[in-house]
Amino acid sequence: MAKAIFEIETETFRKQALSWADQFEELCFFQSNGYHDEYSNIDSILAIQAKYSFESNAQDDTFEQLEKFRAKHPNSWMPGFLSYDLKNETENIDSNFQNKLGFPEAYFFVPKILLRFWDKSVEIESEDPKNIYTAIIRYTDQPVSDDIPTIKVQPVMSKAEYLTAFNTMQEHIQRGDIYEINLCQEFFAEQVKINPLFLYTKLNNLSPTPFSCYFKNGSQYILSASPERFLAKRFNKLISQPIKGTAPRGETSEEDERIKQTLRSNPKEIAENVMIVDLVRNDLTRSAMPGTVKTDKQFEIHSFNQVHQLISTISCQLSSDTSAIQAIKNTFPAGSMTGAPKISAMQLCELYEFSKRGPYAGALGYFDPDNDFDFNVVIRSILYNRETGYLSFHTGGAITLEANGEKEYEECLLKASAILNVLKATP
Repeated sequence: MAKAIFEIETETFRKQALSWADQFEELCFFQSNGYHDEYSNIDSILAIQAKYSFESNAQDDTFEQLEKFRAKHPNSWMPGFLSYDLKNETENIDSNFQNKLGFPEAYFFVPKILLRFWDKSVEIESEDPKNIYTAIIRYTDQPVSDDIPTIKVQPVMSKAEYLTAFNTMQEHIQRGDIYEINLCQEFFAEQVKINPLFLYTKLNNLSPTPFSCYFKNGSQYILSASPERFLAKRFNKLISQPIKGTAPRGETSEEDERIKQTLRSNPKEIAENVMIVDLVRNDLTRSAMPGTVKTDKQFEIHSFNQVHQLISTISCQLSSDTSAIQAIKNTFPAGSMTGAPKISAMQLCELYEFSKRGPYAGALGYFDPDNDFDFNVVIRSILYNRETGYLSFHTGGAITLEANGEKEYEECLLKASAILNVLKATP
């Protein structure tokens, strides 16, 4: 593989490159949308065509097989996703929901072509970088109509069913079975024909987030506007940034500031965040050098186009006898999407949710040539199977003893608003 750097007008070339790449069977495009923190290491990357790939379908040893696959390609970029139901392997939990999307439990690939974007330049890694650059700048995109066909989105769970499940969860909390749980619900549409890249672009324009991603594997697509980092590795440091606490944006700057202050001091939101921070700290101890787990930042307000979020940062030093993939397994799935205690919460979700989560609440990200990695939590994301026409997205929220069912249901709809706007649909 050769590398070459070309000067570009970044936004124009990036859009052209993504349109050109969409003709191939496999691609993964990550973009940070200008959000940067001390752990960010890319602006955007575009991985195209699988040279080698790994797929798992409900095996008992997905992480072990992924470890072997990574060992064969140790110095390569390797994007991919892990579905939520790999929890059945990590914690020996049963799940009987139908896989209507038809996605595998895990998929990763080593790309033939990789583009890494910076301000006013792009690095192309391939057998012939100059040829790739020329193909992109000469590519003529086919015009796409702005008219999106009417999509009838249906909730798997009615509001009444959601409130019944909510009340039952609170009874479990009162009994002491759990302290907090993340109840999720699916919205779906069938026999849908869409242009996934066009919809991703609309979603990203409406809701630009630090961990946005357009992922394609044949007829399977993930269009993600995730604001949440699940887990990252930088040298020998692990970083997790769970989100717990959500509030809508205000109509005016004054109202917006009041909402932020209310979120920052809301006892329910603070309690949810504290419990998840404790859970993540506990998960990280399984991979950490003794005494290195720490909460770096707590209750930070991050503001996005649709919502304010309460985010905390927890880190540790990776133990020398723990591999990168083992560290992911030790913390998977994200505690913000389960509840606490983690295993009990996941078992109850299986009882009271109505459908398989699939990649939702799992993780989507990449390994880089230095064996560092960065994975988001798959939330605020559209999942689509072009072959079957099945389209799906989920929303969820934390339930505590202090939570109110009506308000939690409204929060779920708030989280779904960007996707519903993109689809021009209402539940």
